[in-house]
Amino acid sequence: SCAMSSYEYSLLPLEDDNIRLLHLLPDKDKDAPLQCELRNYSLQKLGPGTHLYKALSYVWGESNNPLPICVDKIEFSVGANLHAALSQLRDHSFVRIIWADAICINQGNLVEQGQQVQIMAKIYSNAHRVIVWLGDETEEIKGALEDIQLAADEEATEHSKKKTNKQAILKLLKQQWFQRIWVLQEVAAARHVVMMCGSTQIDGYAFCLGLKSLSLSYTASPNLQTLPSVVYLIERAGLRSKHTSNLPERFSLNIRCLVELIDMFHTRKATDVRDKVYALLGMSSDDPSGVGLRPDYEVSWKELFRKLINSVLGKNVSVEIPDDSDDDSQRAVIKSKGYILGQVSSVKSDDRQNVNITFTSKHAAWYLSDKIEWTLQASAKSIQKRDIVCLLQGASKPTIIRLYKDHFAIIVIAVTPLKKIGSPKLLELPRSITHFPRDFLLVWDWEQPLEESQDREESKN
Repeated sequence: SCAMSSYEYSLLPLEDDNIRLLHLLPDKDKDAPLQCELRNYSLQKLGPGTHLYKALSYVWGESNNPLPICVDKIEFSVGANLHAALSQLRDHSFVRIIWADAICINQGNLVEQGQQVQIMAKIYSNAHRVIVWLGDETEEIKGALEDIQLAADEEATEHSKKKTNKQAILKLLKQQWFQRIWVLQEVAAARHVVMMCGSTQIDGYAFCLGLKSLSLSYTASPNLQTLPSVVYLIERAGLRSKHTSNLPERFSLNIRCLVELIDMFHTRKATDVRDKVYALLGMSSDDPSGVGLRPDYEVSWKELFRKLINSVLGKNVSVEIPDDSDDDSQRAVIKSKGYILGQVSSVKSDDRQNVNITFTSKHAAWYLSDKIEWTLQASAKSIQKRDIVCLLQGASKPTIIRLYKDHFAIIVIAVTPLKKIGSPKLLELPRSITHFPRDFLLVWDWEQPLEESQDREESKN
């Protein structure tokens, strides 16, 4: 029996990385109501082995039709998508131990939320597996997962590969889970990823192998542009070192510096726009608390956005965040002085999510040849021919911008080449340029990938 009162969370002790784990009780009857217990658990007190809990990576979905489950004999509402996942995971004889944010974090306590978000990468990396829940299966999606599984098996005959329904696979890949910002860290931290759709399961690594061998084209849909980067994270999940960085109070996967991650992923979706920054902290290799970017849900989005821009472009740029109809405007208008380094003359992409750009420069001060070639990590906004490479005053890295009628759009705010040909040490660049003759009016928009807009201007350098 389940009491109808509202669930009261006990306070989580702040030390020793305490979390709550959900014990999902078994039932032989598939349709019986879900019965669970919540237990406090310390991630510090672990031995070297992982604890056998599964961490769930899923989309919250619409909150308008919550469904009841029973937690510690008290009724508790969860979203329909989480309810479906728990129903699928419940065993007929054994207790399942699960971590799912909507239940295991007290969503009514902002301080606890901020503190749990700081250890999120740790929660996912200590789980013995991360289950990616893609929702209930339809025949079509079940078929798509089976096709991917077949494609992953190199010994499968060519004949069986020919009949692949690519449309169904692309439809699967357009599911919301692939668009969200949080899922990046959840799979990057994992020791082992399992993709689950209803009762159909596929190993994360096999999922990636299959997708790669099908060599689908993702360029047609803006929704799929950052898909290869998610695939890359899932594929490498078990290979990443899970040792913490040498800052004991901060656990990170050290994948890339924060601003690079933001350039790669800022158009992804988050229910709370502040998570577009917080969800990347656990993967970043620099310590963001130095610039006050620790997860804190008492800080407004505007304040966070402004802090972030100042941390990249220096304290002196002017930043305005226009009051759109809502408080969470993801557009910043930035005024800055800058120096034009050159213009992009060619762009080539390769399958490792790298983009090679060549740009020509008329400034002899800092380069060795008039063609400079950089290999960059693919960014959320695609670089195009004729984009301008500039150095903004106060920035430590170049910025790539595109001219529109009355402003420049920021395409990549902090360019970090993986390889460079023909340009000298980039680090000396900011020191070698002391004169910033141009005034730039810049717009940095996090909502949408830029479409080939009508009002793009030819830039005359």
